[in-house]
Amino acid sequence: MSQAEPTSDSAPFFSSDSEAEGPDDQPAVQTEEPASGVSRVRALLTVLILCYINLLNYMDRFTVAGVLPDIEHYFGIDDGKSGLLQTVFICSYMFLAPFFGYLGDRYNRKFIMSFGITFWSAVTLASSYTPKEHFWALLLTRGLVGVGEASYSTIAPTIIADLYVKEKRTNMLSIFYFAIPVGSGLGYIVGSQVSNIAKDWHWALRVTPALGLIAVLLLLFVVKEPKRGAIEARPEHQLHQTSWLVDLQDLSKNCSFILSTFGFTAVAFVTGSLALWAPTFLFRAAVFTGEREPCVEAHCASSDSLIFGAITCVTGILGVATGVQVSRQLRTRTPRADPLVCAAGLLLSAPFLYLAIVFAQASTIATYVSFYLPDSKLESENYVVVPTRRSTAEALQIVVSHLLGDAGSPYLIGVVSDSLRKNDSFLWQFRSLQLSLLLCSFVAVIGGGFFLATALFIERDRERAENYVHADDEPIVVPKSGRSTRVPVSSVLI
Repeated sequence: MSQAEPTSDSAPFFSSDSEAEGPDDQPAVQTEEPASGVSRVRALLTVLILCYINLLNYMDRFTVAGVLPDIEHYFGIDDGKSGLLQTVFICSYMFLAPFFGYLGDRYNRKFIMSFGITFWSAVTLASSYTPKEHFWALLLTRGLVGVGEASYSTIAPTIIADLYVKEKRTNMLSIFYFAIPVGSGLGYIVGSQVSNIAKDWHWALRVTPALGLIAVLLLLFVVKEPKRGAIEARPEHQLHQTSWLVDLQDLSKNCSFILSTFGFTAVAFVTGSLALWAPTFLFRAAVFTGEREPCVEAHCASSDSLIFGAITCVTGILGVATGVQVSRQLRTRTPRADPLVCAAGLLLSAPFLYLAIVFAQASTIATYVSFYLPDSKLESENYVVVPTRRSTAEALQIVVSHLLGDAGSPYLIGVVSDSLRKNDSFLWQFRSLQLSLLLCSFVAVIGGGFFLATALFIERDRERAENYVHADDEPIVVPKSGRSTRVPVSSVLI
């Protein structure tokens, strides 16, 4: 006799024939498969594995930022070319996201992610062998890293959404997004410390590829592909795949999705700029004030990446945890809690970000203290898109937010810094970067405004997604002369 495992709020504990009597007059219980097709234990393991991979993603992304002074000194490049390292990565990541979003809504997501992580790990390892005369090779390999990361970041949240609903989904997605600040901070820490130990920045790029191999094995042998949308207690025949153009038309009418995308664009602009330039900015401030020695030979000895990485980890965890708790408490009073929390995080961070940049001139310690606050922005996740369009929506949000956000912001900050620099003295190396980074605090205010606008539509759009029913006049695919053709439902006789 086996007891069924409840996996959702609507799943029955026993099947309809559980009253049948066995030989010992004991009720026979039939195990019922969870709606998602994934057991509760394996679902939890899946979330933990996805968190581990997400952590590796962000570790790899910010390892370069942790050793950027070494890279600038090694290749002899200016701020504009340094900013390109982040820009080429974000551009490839951004343009490939819709492609993987399309595949993720239609094919096995586990295999797509496994391929992407394998490719990303191999390219990252190859980038660690770039010679001094070929900076273009480092740019090329950093761009190719975006291929693997696009295949993962677009798809992984949709798997979690297909495993849990309501509060459980929010909690699991919060755990998943905990990996972002932790992984980012570890990228700074591991990159700078491995570089310090080896006295060679190339070794900083050889850590995540080995960990990526473990991630692929876990994906292939532990993770199981869940059924799309089945956990949301709706008949499977109501979830019809539609064409990509129909998906785009539906998303274009979703005001919450559009406005929150622009809000995340502002977040991407600010975080993309700070992620690449903050450790370098702090290093230049310390050199200008005499607290650090400038770069000598092939190694820039500095603890700024280590300190900034620790700040990113601590404040990121506190920010996500605070955001989740505040959002949960506020949700009992208003269904608009999620965008309001995001807006509050950005609007409150803007003045402290401004102070952090300005204080660096007088005291780097004051700058570290101020950086604690802008880094602890409140984060929340809400789904206002139907299950069959979530990977596409995720991909589109990645494209827009990165195209207008961190795809160009690191390069823009570098170019502005180069244009403001009057000479190569330590003063102007610091001052020009300081003035260009002040732009981030103003962009944060604009992002907060977009999230406030999102709050006006979030309730309507969330209800529309949760109660979505396939319209009778939407086209479906039927075979015609050996091929597929799209015809209205009303023209098909059953």
